[in-house]
Amino acid sequence: MRRIDAIGITFGVFMAGGGLYLLFVFAGLDSANAGIWSQAVFMLGLLGWVSTYLFRAATQKMSYVQQLKDYEEAVMAKRLEEMSEEELEQLQAEVEQAQAKQMQAE
Repeated sequence: MRRIDAIGITFGVFMAGGGLYLLFVFAGLDSANAGIWSQAVFMLGLLGWVSTYLFRAATQKMSYVQQLKDYEEAVMAKRLEEMSEEELEQLQAEVEQAQAKQMQAE
């Protein structure tokens, strides 16, 4: 995210807060209650946003984790491309041995 994007989002949130306050005032609340209710709505929104972040962090669905997985897969694919036929056959034999050991353990 660029700095101007963060500034724009911040400005938008402040404008939405002011608009919500005015909406409550026009709905008939006095200024103190309108301020309280607009703050309550924004606190609920903030808690909702934080909960989505915590959920993504707990389930490993964050952008960084996905980028790291993609990078690791690309590195492994590149290494496989660079291997000779003999190395690929040796790797295949090692994989088959590991699978056989795993089947015996189960």
